[in-house]
Amino acid sequence: MTRWGILATGQIAGRFAEDLRLVPGAELVAVGSRTPETARRFAERHGARRAYGSWAELAADDEVDAIYVATPHAAHHEAAMTCLAAGRAVLVEKPFTLDLATSTELVEAARARDVFLMEAMWMRTNPLVLRLVQLVADGAIGQVTSVQADFGVAGPFPPEHRMRARALGGGALLDLGVYPVSLAHLLLGVPRHVRSWARLGPEGVDENTGIVLGYDSGAVATLSCGMVGATPLVAAITGTAGRIEIPAPFFRPPSATLHRAGVDPETIPADLTGGGYQYEAAEVQRCLAEGLRESPLVPHSASLEVMALLDTVRGQIGVRYP
Repeated sequence: MTRWGILATGQIAGRFAEDLRLVPGAELVAVGSRTPETARRFAERHGARRAYGSWAELAADDEVDAIYVATPHAAHHEAAMTCLAAGRAVLVEKPFTLDLATSTELVEAARARDVFLMEAMWMRTNPLVLRLVQLVADGAIGQVTSVQADFGVAGPFPPEHRMRARALGGGALLDLGVYPVSLAHLLLGVPRHVRSWARLGPEGVDENTGIVLGYDSGAVATLSCGMVGATPLVAAITGTAGRIEIPAPFFRPPSATLHRAGVDPETIPADLTGGGYQYEAAEVQRCLAEGLRESPLVPHSASLEVMALLDTVRGQIGVRYP
């Protein structure tokens, strides 16, 4: 049995708590928030036995094996560090932190304390996404020549909303763009060239961003994210011998379609339950059971390489956090 704690009580924390019910051997035992009342309400709603009015109290609970950090991303570093210092395994919501430097600090802290740490990039634990990656690796579409993906939402968001608040790491890139960038990284690795453009809002965060990644193989990735219009949320992986189309939402796809010359398109269904967050929780539990300190599906190196890409894009588009 893996005894879970959840740090923060927002929408994503609630979704994770619901999906945790689907994971064999998982038990939600405690929740921590900045206020006791908020923690108590969340605990009652989701069946946690204990509620704490501070992160430190949750981290100090010796009956908690692993903690899911679900705060807004500006607080990921502080929250995860609090949990690591207490020796708890940590699953921290994406993006890891606001930048590569603080993400590196998390990884170094986990390694120094010999504690498990994983970024909650749930797309990388999704069974259908993993199957598609294996198809590509097996040469089902030949050599990959391009990856296309978008993630845009309509909004509008008021100035005080976390998506627009620079102090909270607002903007489309870290909240939404991390998905297209992570998909490209999953399939093609680290690019040789990065080119990006964005329209910034009055708060100084990106409202609409385009990214082109170029690789030594000749492949390109064309990616976009935004919070000023709802985009299709689809992706396509094109190769020299075919392509894979991934419908919305590509980060939790209901199916995929494999196209190859001279062959009827093949629909690959997803046999998914719940919201999709259970797969990352199950991966944490598998790693803990095997004594691993990082996940082979979401390794520290991948999280740091993606964060380095996001840093590069932010530098090019002029988004800087306080």
